[in-house]
Amino acid sequence: MILVSAQDLGRQYSGDPIFSELRFEIRAGERIGLVGPNGAGKTTLMRVLAGLDQPEYGHLHIRSGIKVSLLRQEPDFSPDQTLMEVARSGLASLVDLQRELEEAAQEMSEAEDQYDRDRATKRYAEIYDRLEHQDAYSVEHRVEEILGGLAFSTSDFERSASTFSGGQQSRLMLAKLLLQSPDLMLLDEPSNHLDIQTTTWLENYLSRQSVGMVIVSHDRYFLDRTVTKIWELLDGKIDAYPGNYTHYWKLRGEKAKVLQRQSERQNEKIADLEAYIRKYGAGQRAKQAHDREKKLARLERVDTMRDIVGPRMGFGEVERSGDIVIEARKLSKSFDKQLFKDFDFSVLRGQCIGVMGPNGAGKTTLIKTLIGQEKVDSGEVKLGHKVLVGYHDQGLQSLAPETTVVRAVWPEDDPDWLEGDVRSLIARFGLTGEQAFQTVGQLSGGEKGKAALARLAATSANLLVMDEPTNHLDIWSCDALEESIKNFEGTVLVVTHDRYFLNQVADRIVLVSGGNARVIEGDYETYQRLAAIEAEAASSASAKAQAAQHDPQADPSQKGDRRKRKFPYRKPEDVEKEIAKTEAEVAELEDLLGQPAIWRDSVKARNSQLRHDNLKSDLAKLYEHWEEAIDLNH
Repeated sequence: MILVSAQDLGRQYSGDPIFSELRFEIRAGERIGLVGPNGAGKTTLMRVLAGLDQPEYGHLHIRSGIKVSLLRQEPDFSPDQTLMEVARSGLASLVDLQRELEEAAQEMSEAEDQYDRDRATKRYAEIYDRLEHQDAYSVEHRVEEILGGLAFSTSDFERSASTFSGGQQSRLMLAKLLLQSPDLMLLDEPSNHLDIQTTTWLENYLSRQSVGMVIVSHDRYFLDRTVTKIWELLDGKIDAYPGNYTHYWKLRGEKAKVLQRQSERQNEKIADLEAYIRKYGAGQRAKQAHDREKKLARLERVDTMRDIVGPRMGFGEVERSGDIVIEARKLSKSFDKQLFKDFDFSVLRGQCIGVMGPNGAGKTTLIKTLIGQEKVDSGEVKLGHKVLVGYHDQGLQSLAPETTVVRAVWPEDDPDWLEGDVRSLIARFGLTGEQAFQTVGQLSGGEKGKAALARLAATSANLLVMDEPTNHLDIWSCDALEESIKNFEGTVLVVTHDRYFLNQVADRIVLVSGGNARVIEGDYETYQRLAAIEAEAASSASAKAQAAQHDPQADPSQKGDRRKRKFPYRKPEDVEKEIAKTEAEVAELEDLLGQPAIWRDSVKARNSQLRHDNLKSDLAKLYEHWEEAIDLNH
């Protein structure tokens, strides 16, 4: 069923087209990811779909009776409403339907003839079906499921909604939208203000819904997990691709190559035609040359695809620090609760350390503790030889709103910098022309983020500490930042909820959760695999405990016959390090085997393939060893 269709849709701003001649359809059950660079018009299109803006030209048809809802980022409730009251206000349409159902039942009971009774019965059945379709008879369960999934506790339900933080209020607006169950959800950056655990819940929830969705997000991992189609909005046009973000990016690359080859062949053909026309235009073959002129005029040129590229960014050369950049021993810190305790941690030069964990777990406090901006309750932390710290704060407080961008980025007390140098640096991060002389307060969120990263680059620090640097950046700016970190000669410590970003840049991960900090040797995918093994081991241990509780004879400890080890005793963290090392070698060999040159040397290729196969076998045993270490070490 088609929910929305558009023909030649166009919208302008100050006389310039934002988009034009858009043609598309949105069908029930489709989950569409809308991507494009900042400023391409994504939010404007969402507002047009929601009826908040009107197109200058073209036609937008929304199927009769269809309910369309746009996620509001700003609070939309009265100050005296509780969290539960705001959430339940999303159910207003269901309440109206239930009232209509009661009215239809009343009409059935009061009907004076068969005709009125049949009409009321039909109306009752239609309303009942609509309520059942929207799962209206498990409303309380849905409210609690959604609020709990979005990290609200039952103790929050009766709190005044106005007392929550801005991020929590944004989550509340998301809960209200999900409870509305519209036919078409318009979700603009729905994972903003969500930690990884909550984002994962939202991905699973959205994937189970049968309603249509258009989702704007810079979270590539989120798009991979939720959408079934990608719309790319670029240069005022929409190109549609089936599948998730990763599939879209692959198809886009293939399409670009095909169009490039077609364009090259066409250019060769055009060159031949033009050469013929020049050579024979005035001679005996003038008629044939004239025919070729007409053929050339009718030729429809192949348009190649424009690459979408983010700003170049880059953090430049820095002074070499000591090999040990941070050395922490027995670090402990508490505020209202314990954040981490007896944490031992070393950071080596050149590493990128990703810090992740739930909101409020203490991630920012940990990194501030590691660089000396926050005092520890106990333990000690030392920075290495010639370590110079540059800090990017999540709230961008380092950028004064009333200061021009040039002055905000300009390194303090550095006489060697000139205005031209600063403007070149700002341009490298995507802020060009008059943007350099705008005040920080005039910039968009993405532009402020780029200015803060430019300021970080200007410090020439060899230890970059970043707190949520991808907030407000579009996908291509995130790509540019990832490449900048990979090419950086110094060391990076980064707090982020962006799982795709972690997979691209992190050598190790620090997980801050439940009052402790823990080191994972590897990227986010490594963490996921280890977490799955831990969950399986915990589930197995729980099942054994329950079995022993019901049947003492089933408990091996009662028999004096504890499970024997298959592998020698090793600490889980030691096995984790070996797993990470082996996985890195496997990845190197896979890159090598993917290069055509290696297959020219059959001996080298065969040895590399054999080494790869052996390492994969070793890796399977290491995972088994790690699971045993988790299960049996006490």
